[in-house]
Amino acid sequence: MPTSTPSTPSTPSATASAPADAPARSAASQLDVAGELLALLRDATTEPRPDVQLEALTLAVAADLPVLLWGEPGIGKTAALTQLAAALDLPLTTVIASVHEPSDFAGLPIVGDDPAERGVPMAPPDWAVRLARAGRGLLFLDELSTAAPAVQAALLRLVLERRVGALRLPPGVRIVAAANPRSSAADGWELSPPLANRFVHLRWTHDHEVVVRGLGGTWPRATLPRLDPQRLADAVDFARRAVCGLLAARPGLVHRLPSGETGRGGAWPSPRSWEMTLSLVAFATAAGSSREVLSLLVRGAVGDGPGLELLAGLDRMDLPDPEDLLADPAGAALPERGDLRQAALDAVVAAVRARPDKSRWDAAWALLARAVETGAPDLVVVPATTLATLRREGWEVPATIERLAGAVSLSRRADLAAARSTAGRGGR
Repeated sequence: MPTSTPSTPSTPSATASAPADAPARSAASQLDVAGELLALLRDATTEPRPDVQLEALTLAVAADLPVLLWGEPGIGKTAALTQLAAALDLPLTTVIASVHEPSDFAGLPIVGDDPAERGVPMAPPDWAVRLARAGRGLLFLDELSTAAPAVQAALLRLVLERRVGALRLPPGVRIVAAANPRSSAADGWELSPPLANRFVHLRWTHDHEVVVRGLGGTWPRATLPRLDPQRLADAVDFARRAVCGLLAARPGLVHRLPSGETGRGGAWPSPRSWEMTLSLVAFATAAGSSREVLSLLVRGAVGDGPGLELLAGLDRMDLPDPEDLLADPAGAALPERGDLRQAALDAVVAAVRARPDKSRWDAAWALLARAVETGAPDLVVVPATTLATLRREGWEVPATIERLAGAVSLSRRADLAAARSTAGRGGR
């Protein structure tokens, strides 16, 4: 009789299929690896590096003035704002102006229980409420040149009065905007003159060396300017004298609205922008900023032409008093820059002409001789020629003139030779 063989339990095969969630775990592990790679790519160090653009931006922000960065897409305007916010320890709030409605800045009407008695309040958006609660922050209005004219109009109170609907932003909030030129903006608009005149306009460019080192893992670290508490009062006095002196001599510069649409959307002089300029000069003076930084700020507030006139006036304010130079010609400290030295020597000759005297005439010649010894001799040619015509009858020729004669003669011969060479090249 056949016997049955007892059955044995089956065992899992070595080639059995993997659990159903294995693909998901594998994908998750790959994302973890990808995250590690991204972390390595983002890992970078910093190094101190002077940055004129960033220093100008920081000074304008410190002066509580709205700043508008103009630059082509992708050159690091947003990255600069992120770095600035971190350096100033301010929370950064970014608002893309072009994707908002006018009501997002003017406020949304909220009907209450009794609008006839209480009116209809204009409620601010959530980002403005967060800034008000924080009490401080950096508000970044991006893509400003792609905002429609109606949105630009709604931004007027925000930029100037710091009001969003019924809410006033606290004093600790600073405003910076960014825009692309109309030629490179997506559906770009020119800025309206009222909005443009509320900003300090800074042209933002990239430095290829910074980009190369940054992509290699070392980005620059912002070196923020520091205001000297001992120079505050003098800085304000200096700024007021500079701006008021220029506008007193050039009243046509107080308000000059450009005729072209593009010019109206940039920096131009008005009482408002001159007030901003005065603040910028004071802050740059108190911080000991370079002329390059001051030039960016001043031209960004009132435009290139008026800004350059103000800068020239600032140079003249630093010139030594001609009476001090005449009082001690041997120990006089003349400016190093050629144009300033020329202006100082011309001022000395003008002072002698205004009050001619033998001792002053002799002192002026001694000063010209010192100028030849310490600088370019061609700078004394015009002042020496003019001073010679001021000689009065009976005035003896000082011995210093002999020391100048050779230098003046040599400079004139060099000028004549250069003129003949230029004429010869033009004839060929």
